[in-house]
This record gives sequence, structure tokens and C-alpha cells, in this order.
Amino acid sequence: MVKIKNNNTAMRSVNVNVIKGDEVLAKDIYSESGTILMSEGTVVKKEYAKKLLELGITDIFIKDEIAIGIKVDELTEIKIKEQCQETVKETIEKYFFSDSSELERLKLVADEIIFDILNEPEVMFNISGVRKKNEGAYSHSVNVCALSVLIALKMKIPKDKVREIAVGSLLHDIGFNYLNFDIENESYESIYSDENKVKEMKKHVIYGYTSVEKEKWLSPIAKDIILCHHERIDGTGYPLRLKGNKIKIGSKIVGLCDEFDHMIYGLYDRKMKVHMVIDYILSQSGVKFDYELVKLFNESVAAYPTGCTVITSDKDVAVVLRQNSKCPTRPVIRLIMDSSGNYYDDWIELDLTEELTLFIEDTKDI
Repeated sequence: MVKIKNNNTAMRSVNVNVIKGDEVLAKDIYSESGTILMSEGTVVKKEYAKKLLELGITDIFIKDEIAIGIKVDELTEIKIKEQCQETVKETIEKYFFSDSSELERLKLVADEIIFDILNEPEVMFNISGVRKKNEGAYSHSVNVCALSVLIALKMKIPKDKVREIAVGSLLHDIGFNYLNFDIENESYESIYSDENKVKEMKKHVIYGYTSVEKEKWLSPIAKDIILCHHERIDGTGYPLRLKGNKIKIGSKIVGLCDEFDHMIYGLYDRKMKVHMVIDYILSQSGVKFDYELVKLFNESVAAYPTGCTVITSDKDVAVVLRQNSKCPTRPVIRLIMDSSGNYYDDWIELDLTEELTLFIEDTKDI
């Protein structure tokens, strides 16, 4: 147990719905065109929340005392997204509008992601929770790629095959560009209440595969991922309703990572908390997803991401400071508020791998 005086500032992500009106912005907020809407250091007023939500911005980074000691560089998602997302966006859009050979640039993006993860063998995938609506599809592809690479490397898949899985994961949803409706402007409810939209959405795997089928530089593994990442081992997936080992390992890996990210961010799906999505995927071990794959996934993803606020079994409020790579459900936390709602004068740091009678019950926005 370590006591820390609250005399510094750092950053953490918060939902805009809980903005009180005196928060200091820790990272610039950009418009769809790339213009800075609010710059780092701006005091965020409560009335800004509605406008931010209208712009599709649900979470922001703020500086405050609660965030002291949080290692933001642990957020794998942010690090890789900032390096690669714009390249992925530009590459896919150029290919879609000009039918050029631009897609091959994605090999370089895949190599960069693999390099980053190989250099940090103990890295745990850490979701930030911060994503704007307009960057959803491209952030999603980069996230799925990073997590797929992490799991594929843990499976001891040869590096050249990992690269092919990475490229396939970056392109797995390219078929959404060919739907007969604009899925980017649709909610979960509007899609799944319309049978025709559901049928059309499921065609994205066929559209995507057909669009790249003749690309000679693209490997059969990558093409299979585009076609089969929605197949499930119990035969309930699509488009071919494949079962078990009829589904190739690259498509199994990307399929699991795709479903995880969809559910975390509510991208054409219901949005859920990270630990709840992990519980769901664990429940599908041996049903929709391979047992060994789920085991490695569970070891690779932080159930309670760095910077999130949690409720302990003692009903204290705490913030997650950093992860324990060998135990993703038991991070290092700092108690900031007792069960009566009183802030601690001296915040108490606890490593949950050492505090075996204490556990996290849920997450909370404050």
C-alpha cells in the first residue's frame, strides 16, 4: 500500500455527459475536416456537452488530480491509432474512389503495428474509450488489426502469416463502402429494425471479397478474412455458415477481435462496457469462438482500462493507474472516494494482485 499526496495533474478520459463545467482539456478536439474545435488547456464548460454529442464526440481527455500517475502511453489503442489511422483512411478512400493499387500501402501499416507490438512483448491491449463517430470505421479497423496481431503472435504464428492476418484485418470491412445505404449515419436500432438493411449489411463480406478478389498482391489468407470474419464455429455465422476447423485461423482471430471492438464502441451493435464484453466472449468459448483463442484473448485485453473509474467490492471509488500484464482483471488502482462519497485526503494505491480479498465490481463515470 502506497499513499500519494494529490499535488500533480495528468489525464484521463471521461464521458461528456458527466462534465461538471470546470474540467481542463488534455488533448485537442478536432472536427471531421481536421480543424481544432477545442485546444488542449481549454476549460470545458458544462454547456459544451450537448454540442460535443451532436458532433459525435462522446468522450474527451481531461487533466485533473484524479488522474495523477496514470500512464496514458499504456493505452495501446491510442498509440497505434495516432500512428496509423490516417494512412488507413487515405489508402482505402483512394482505392474506393479511383480503383488504384493504393491498397498495397497497407502492408507498411501492418509492418508498423507488428513492430510496435513485438517491441513490447508484455503489452496488454488497453481500450481508451475515446472515438469520434466520423472516425469509427477506420479506428475500428486499426483496433482490430492491433489486437489480432497481438493474439496471433501469442499463438506463435509465423511472422509472415501474421503480416497477412494484419493486412486482412485492416481490410476486413472494406465491403461496407459498397452497401446501398450509408451505414455510417445509421444507429443500431435503425439497422436491426429493418430486415432489408440487415440483409444488405451482411452482404458487406461478399462485396468486400469481390472488390479485392483479383488483387494479386493480396494473400489468400487476407482475402479469406474479408469473406469469413463473421463465420462462427457453431455454424451460426455468415455468409457460408462454416463450422469448426472449416474456418481458417486468421478469420477466427479477426472475427473475435471484430466482435469485441464492435460491442465496445457500439459500431453497428449495442455499446457495452469492456469487462461485460469480455464476459460475453468468455461465455462463447467453445460455442462461437475457439477455446484456445478465447483464452489468449482474455490474457491480452485489460478488463478495466487504464484511466477508467471503478467501484470496488468495498464500495470505494477508484481510478485504474496501470495494468498487471499477467492478471488483466486485477490492475493497480488508487482509492479516491469512500463508500459515503467523501474524497480521501491521501489517495491510497493498491495492487489488486496483492489485495486478494478486494475486487472490482463495476466501472463508473465521474
